[in-house]
Amino acid sequence: MTTQYDAYRKTTIDTSNNVRIVSLLFDGAINFLKVARTKMEQHDIAGKGVYLGKTTAIVSELLKALNMEEGGEIAENLQRLYDFVLDRLLQANLKNDLQSLYEAERVLDDIRCGWKDMERNQIAAAAACPASSPVRASHGAGMGVQA
Repeated sequence: MTTQYDAYRKTTIDTSNNVRIVSLLFDGAINFLKVARTKMEQHDIAGKGVYLGKTTAIVSELLKALNMEEGGEIAENLQRLYDFVLDRLLQANLKNDLQSLYEAERVLDDIRCGWKDMERNQIAAAAACPASSPVRASHGAGMGVQA
């Protein structure tokens, strides 16, 4: 029989894992974007396309994962930012525009910093609260992301 406490702990763990996953997705998107920029600078059109495609795929998944009903204003703002990044990636690919890549990277890095802060807060909260404690921090819940 599952107790309310067990259900709460599972939700906390699931939320914690989601924050870590999203944080890692941003790391990957930014790393792929940097490789795409290098490929663009080397005039490697095929390589640029491959890595811009990988970056676009990650940002598109982050966009699809937004929970607009529960995320409210935060989800709406993230949607606008993701749309902006996708537009910048498209322009960079079509026009070999390094400036567009820099703009996309700046936005992704700003959002990633927020997720990294949530991740650090969760780690600190988990360290401060014993595992057996019924009260555990759940930062990031309701951020408009669904797993």
